[in-house]
Amino acid sequence: MKPWHYPASARRFQPWKNGGGETAEIMVSPAGAGFDDFDWRISTAIVAQSGPFSGFPGVDRVLTVIEGGAMDLTVAGQPQHLDAGSAPFAFPGDAPAEAMLTGPPLLDFNVMVRRPLRATVRRGQLEPQPGQGARAYLALLLEDAGGMARLDLIDLLSAPPATRTALAGALALEVVIGS
Repeated sequence: MKPWHYPASARRFQPWKNGGGETAEIMVSPAGAGFDDFDWRISTAIVAQSGPFSGFPGVDRVLTVIEGGAMDLTVAGQPQHLDAGSAPFAFPGDAPAEAMLTGPPLLDFNVMVRRPLRATVRRGQLEPQPGQGARAYLALLLEDAGGMARLDLIDLLSAPPATRTALAGALALEVVIGS
């Protein structure tokens, strides 16, 4: 049986190479893929100081601040203010990007897909019904729900039907990855 529940309590954060924060990979496809050969990657990061983002040629990203402070993210010269109330922000991973923290450290949620794949991330009440052709349909819980904890990631394509029903209406970041 394929895993479907990725508890926040099991995450292990590793320091970034530049020392400006830490990241925890939650899920990657194909399983075991590295930064150069993933199709898609889901992670969280603690951003502790201002600085440049790593470049990912051929990859599109969607970043969502979950909690903590705020940042001004400048991508290809265009600034975007992001905080825990902001909508998920999509940008090309190969564009120069730099974050300026405007408050305390923050926790973000990062979805990366290698082109031609596409990802959409929506913050709101979960409506567990994937669209046709979804390669992945995931939910990062923003509250305890269905016997699972806040910040747990759920693979809704693999979760039992009773779990999907129990999560309906929960506040979450809903992720759909497709072609």
